[in-house]
Amino acid sequence: MKALIKRISLVIVLFLAIQNVTLAQARSFEIKDGNFFLDGKPFKIYAGEMHYARVPEAYWRQRLQMIKAMGLNSVATYVFWNYHHPAPNVWDFKNDNHNLIKFLKTAQEEGLYVILRPGPYVCAEWDFGGFPWWLSTVKGMEIRTDNKPFLDSCKVYFQKLHQQIKGLHISEGGPIILTQVENEFGSYVAQQTKIPFAQHKKYTESIKTLLETEGFKKPYYTADGTTLLNGGAVKDVFPAINGEDNVENLKKAINQYNNNQGPYFIAEFYPGWLDHWAEPLVKVSTETVVKQTEKYLKNDVSFSYYMIHGGTNFGYTAGANYTKEHPIQPDITSYDYDAPISEAGWAPH
Repeated sequence: MKALIKRISLVIVLFLAIQNVTLAQARSFEIKDGNFFLDGKPFKIYAGEMHYARVPEAYWRQRLQMIKAMGLNSVATYVFWNYHHPAPNVWDFKNDNHNLIKFLKTAQEEGLYVILRPGPYVCAEWDFGGFPWWLSTVKGMEIRTDNKPFLDSCKVYFQKLHQQIKGLHISEGGPIILTQVENEFGSYVAQQTKIPFAQHKKYTESIKTLLETEGFKKPYYTADGTTLLNGGAVKDVFPAINGEDNVENLKKAINQYNNNQGPYFIAEFYPGWLDHWAEPLVKVSTETVVKQTEKYLKNDVSFSYYMIHGGTNFGYTAGANYTKEHPIQPDITSYDYDAPISEAGWAPH
C-alpha cells in the first residue's frame, strides 16, 4: 500500500498535537457525556491492531515503534485462550511470544495505550476462534451459550488471565484503557436463530459478570456490525462498531444503543482483508484507506485499524471461514492482511 504510513501519519499527528496528550499523565479513562475522557480531558482513540501471538517476541518493540510513528496512540490485541491453554491444566504466559505481560509493558514503554480483547471467542481467523480444542471433548459442553460447563471453563480462563494483567489497567498505572466483552456476538445471534434470544442475552450478561467478578476493570465495550447491535449489545456496556464506512450510519447506530450520544468508535477499520487458500489475495487501495481515515478524523470518530500489522499464523494456528457456497475456506499461513505494516515488518513505499 504505497505511501500509506506517511500520509496517514501526517494527518493523525496533527490531530494528536492538538490534543497534547501524554501517557505519563494517564491515570483515568472513562466514557461519559458522549466522549472518551483521559484524565478528565476529552480523548480520541487512534489505534491499530497487532496480535502478539502472531509476531515473534524479538520484533514486538520495533513493530510497536512503527505503530507509534504512524501517529497512533493505542494498540489493540486479542488474547487467544487456546494459545495460552494448549492442554488441560497446562498454561503458558511466559515463553517467547506467549509473554503477555511483556507485550503490555513494552507497548506502554513505547507510549501506547492498550485495548484488550480477551474473548472468550475471538474469531480473528484463528483456530477454533480461540477456544481450546479439548473443550469439545467435555461432556455436556456447548460453546458461546448459557451452558454451565462452558461458563465454568471461561471462569478459569478469566482467572488465569487476570493474574497476568493485574496492575496493568490505566487506573493502576498500566496501559489498558478498554476491555471487550465477547466478540461480534451479534453476528452469532443472527446465525443461531434456533437459540432463544433471551438465552443469547443471558450468555453475554454472564460473560460481562465473569469479567467483573474476576477483576477486569471497566470500561468495557462490545463490537458488532451496524445492523447487528441488537444481538451483540450488553446492558451498561459501550457499543462500538466494526467495518462501517458511512459516518451517518455509524452515529445513528451508536446513538440508538448509547442514550443518543457518542463516543463514536470504529473498533475494526479494515485497511486490508484476510486471505484464503486457492483464492486471489485481497488488496485495498491506499487512496481508499487514506480518504476513510480523513473522514473519521473530520467527524470526531475514534478508530482502530484491523490490522495495522498482521504477522503470521505460525504452526497450525490458522483458522477457516465459510460461505453458503463454500462450507470451508482455510486461512493461509500469512496474516499480512494487506496491512500498512507488512507481515515482514516493513512499510511499502
